[in-house]
Amino acid sequence: MNLSGGLKAKGHPVGATGAAQIAAVRTLLEGTHPRSDAVDDDVTVGLAHNAGGTVASATVHVMEVIA
Repeated sequence: MNLSGGLKAKGHPVGATGAAQIAAVRTLLEGTHPRSDAVDDDVTVGLAHNAGGTVASATVHVMEVIA
């Protein structure tokens, strides 16, 4: 779910895009994101995917809430 308006809305900061995505997913899972009300309380897994350059590199982070 994209709650921020996307990378174009953020100005697509090269090098910081992936970190911003991970931070957004983490705060959504923790319930501290300003838009956490848009996510169900029972969500426990989040995913961030980022591709660099001409998709020459890609990363995927899967995060899970462990109580």
